[in-house]
Amino acid sequence: MTFKKIILKIHLWLGLGSGLIIVILGITGCIYVFDEELRPIVYHDSYFANETKNVQKPLSELVKIVQDSIGTDKPINSINIRNEKDATILLQTSKTFENKNAIWYWDTTEYSYNIYINSFTGKIQKIEDATTEFFEVIFSLHWSLLLTNDIGQPIVGIAVIIFIISLITGLILWWPKNKAAAKQRYWFRWKNTTQWKRKNYDLHNILGFYVLIFALIIALTGLVWSFEWVDNGVKWIANGGQTIERKQEEIKSDISKKDNQNPLDKIYAALKQDYPNAKNYIVSIPSDSLQSQFVFIENGGSFDRVFLQFDQYTGKILEKKTFADRNNGDKLRSLNYPIHSGGILGLPGKILAFFASFICASLPVTGFYIWWGRNNKKKKAK
Repeated sequence: MTFKKIILKIHLWLGLGSGLIIVILGITGCIYVFDEELRPIVYHDSYFANETKNVQKPLSELVKIVQDSIGTDKPINSINIRNEKDATILLQTSKTFENKNAIWYWDTTEYSYNIYINSFTGKIQKIEDATTEFFEVIFSLHWSLLLTNDIGQPIVGIAVIIFIISLITGLILWWPKNKAAAKQRYWFRWKNTTQWKRKNYDLHNILGFYVLIFALIIALTGLVWSFEWVDNGVKWIANGGQTIERKQEEIKSDISKKDNQNPLDKIYAALKQDYPNAKNYIVSIPSDSLQSQFVFIENGGSFDRVFLQFDQYTGKILEKKTFADRNNGDKLRSLNYPIHSGGILGLPGKILAFFASFICASLPVTGFYIWWGRNNKKKKAK
């Protein structure tokens, strides 16, 4: 058996073995890459205030309205404030639990709700069950095939590794012997008489060649979430061969300063003053009396994110971290999702990632059809 025939066998059986999962990952990736752009359109009535006034209600009052509505047994975990005049404010509450017999991702979630409130009137516009929300289901399907992380992520990771090997073996098979052969492999040369089998073969080979680099980037960045050793390896390389432990210093709030005043409004006012052009502010609600209040500021760029900690009783800033404050490993790690989704290049990058993901999803389909056609042809010949 020649070298190319061995490669063909490897390419074929690895492709057949992982094809269905790659199709699922490709299609869900196409959808979720525009999650940020699609949500305000699909959920317009939830994302935008149906009535506006000149003055917004205090943030602490809005939190109390929501908390009273859903009950104290479901404490608010975080607040997502989009910095748009007519945007509603999103408050989230969720609770997970350990379930050793869990298979599906729903089996470890007791509840998870998204509550959209009009900041001008204090009216709750929608209470949404996040466990069945479309984009959350798409994300979980992409992340772990709707299985728990312990089960689903290794399966996804192994399928992606197989896909990477398939891309490399596919390039070996695609590589032309001479210039004459190369002309047939760089672009489509279809005529009116060109049969569908030939068109399918060209779609698999030519599109596969042009998407190769982008597919490898998407696949390799995806492995960072599936395997800890990949995550650690990426940071190790970025740090010049050094392992730097990521220590999140636990800065505690001063409980002795606790009084009847709510500093949440003070924190929000400081955010609006210091970061008036931010895209959105994500504010955590501490789960115990000593935790600091975490705030994540999204400025719209991959290099402009800011992480803050405040004293939950006084509203005093305790720590500020920017992209520049991180070591090289953490910098690269924080860019993993923007690279994976194409968002690091803005909207053009997301469009590029969309088409790359779509072509990746098509490769197992066109590849299967090539195999089925050849196998069927052999049976007919016999």
